[in-house]
Amino acid sequence: MSKIAKNIVDLSSYDPTQHKPGANVLKRVLWYWVNALIFDSWLCPLYGLKRQLLHVFGAEIGRGVVIKPRVNIKYPWKLSVGDYSWIGEGVWVDNIQSVEISDHCCVSQGVYLCTGNHNWSDPRFGLVARPITIGSQSWIGAFSIVCPGVSIAEGTVITAGSTVTRDTVPWTIYAGNPTSAVKNRKISNTVWP
Repeated sequence: MSKIAKNIVDLSSYDPTQHKPGANVLKRVLWYWVNALIFDSWLCPLYGLKRQLLHVFGAEIGRGVVIKPRVNIKYPWKLSVGDYSWIGEGVWVDNIQSVEISDHCCVSQGVYLCTGNHNWSDPRFGLVARPITIGSQSWIGAFSIVCPGVSIAEGTVITAGSTVTRDTVPWTIYAGNPTSAVKNRKISNTVWP
């Protein structure tokens, strides 16, 4: 007769001090309201205003960045977005660690960039937080998930609805949950009709 060890998860012993927001309470509360009223709503379609507000709150924002309505950004002071990148409707930047989006990237609608998770083997459900990097000229397809610690290489395409759990290879198209490489990405001068 084999004995099975009793597994005990005790969420009452979770240590919330593992999470370091990186800003004082007043700045976080102000950002909460700005995020709710300007970013995570339909009320403000003005890209320039959004870029300026992100900059005021400590984000590094490049030229010509497009930020659509209903974008939820946890901590702008942990966000960097390169020149001429797009962030689509309903994107959630859950950045308890840094998120770096390089130049000419498209993060399509409904994408979830998740920098934190919990250690499921830890009975206290300890926090595991790692940064996300998205290389230049990459495209993260609609409703995809990018997991903590992932580095999306230059020119990568993540097809719609995919979950990225590992680093990618440059100029490659990935699909699935979890993603796997499908084929190389080639840029053509031929435009669709």
